[in-house]
Amino acid sequence: MTATADPKLALAARFRGYYPVIVDIETAGFNPLTDAVLEIAATAVTIDEDGLLSPIETFAYNVKPFEGANLEPSSLAFTGIDPHCPDRNAIDEKSMLNQLSKALRPLQKQHGCQRCVLVAHNAAFDNSFLNAAINRTRFKRSPFHPFVTFDTATLGALALGQSVLKDCCERLDISFDQQAAHSAAYDAAKTAELFCQIVNRYQALGGWPLAAE
Repeated sequence: MTATADPKLALAARFRGYYPVIVDIETAGFNPLTDAVLEIAATAVTIDEDGLLSPIETFAYNVKPFEGANLEPSSLAFTGIDPHCPDRNAIDEKSMLNQLSKALRPLQKQHGCQRCVLVAHNAAFDNSFLNAAINRTRFKRSPFHPFVTFDTATLGALALGQSVLKDCCERLDISFDQQAAHSAAYDAAKTAELFCQIVNRYQALGGWPLAAE
């Protein structure tokens, strides 16, 4: 265990001052500059006295398409999201970024971290849409590093020989409901379970010793 009075500070040591936040974004297409963000969810993690990671809470938001956004019919059919449904109680991108930041900053500070790092399955996709929303809204206080990410697709290929989220989860006996997939909250929660198990497994196999040097 890292030599610290508070076990939670070990997370900052484990990830070099970054606080991992597992993110999933559902969109209305593949182009972050033209296509709408429709859902975003972020799962926070913590660390115990043995240095093991676990998810603690998921923050999820339905998002209004920005003005002039493209809504690709094939993407809407794939996710099953109706962006015009009033029951979504969607909020605009800037409100989403404000609420998400307010939720994450106390956790980041509590764990002694300086920035959040986006963790996602095929992280470049989610990070490009997050950064596009930040740029569109001129949001100045994002807790996320603008380009550092951790990719569970890569970690899954390395640790499990799989890169598809469902297949990675099955390798680790993480339940996965294909009918519930492509909801940001569900996918973020499952990706968080996957990330934590891979990190914990690596430690159990002798990687990154937590004993104080």
